[in-house]
Amino acid sequence: MRDRVERERLVAIIRGTDVEATVASALTLFAEGVRVLEIPLTLDSAVDAIREIAAAAPADAVVGAGTVLTEAQVDASVEAGAQFIVTPSLSTSVAYAIRNGVGALPGVYTPTEIQTALDLGAAAVKLFPASALGPRYLRAVRDPFPDARILPVGGVSLDTVEEFFAAGAFAVGVGGPLLGDAPTRGGDQAALAERARAFRAVISSLGLGR
Repeated sequence: MRDRVERERLVAIIRGTDVEATVASALTLFAEGVRVLEIPLTLDSAVDAIREIAAAAPADAVVGAGTVLTEAQVDASVEAGAQFIVTPSLSTSVAYAIRNGVGALPGVYTPTEIQTALDLGAAAVKLFPASALGPRYLRAVRDPFPDARILPVGGVSLDTVEEFFAAGAFAVGVGGPLLGDAPTRGGDQAALAERARAFRAVISSLGLGR
């Protein structure tokens, strides 16, 4: 999971309102070359969406479950086809996933939380909410952790993505600024496709990604 994220540099976070719209958004992203998706479990039927998306995913894509809080959610997500989990905090689900060979991207914010996540065996961490203090904070916390792979989530947009990479992000997680209304019933998939191309173009212009 870590190698794939580092290769792609972009994790698309599809926080949908129903399964059909979530799956449609995933297919749009796949068609535009986006290969790492996170499906948060905040959608009641998120596990069903993960199952459909994983079944339709290209061979070089990886699909993960987000907002994973419990060990039971880890098991359900993996059973549905999730290849990694993302958490908003250092919940017990992180250690459980790592013990069971599931890639985990735990949510952290402070240096203590970063160190704890690394001690648990996390190959990368999610800096959340990155919008609160921005790229300057990411640069600051990287000083004592120069080898840590830190993925900012929250506040990453086309206007800020270059700043986050310049501050040391190894990849970025993007939800609303990329997805827009696409993962809602009747959402605009064409606009999503345009934004996906724009994000990939910016990342490519920095000499990153495929």
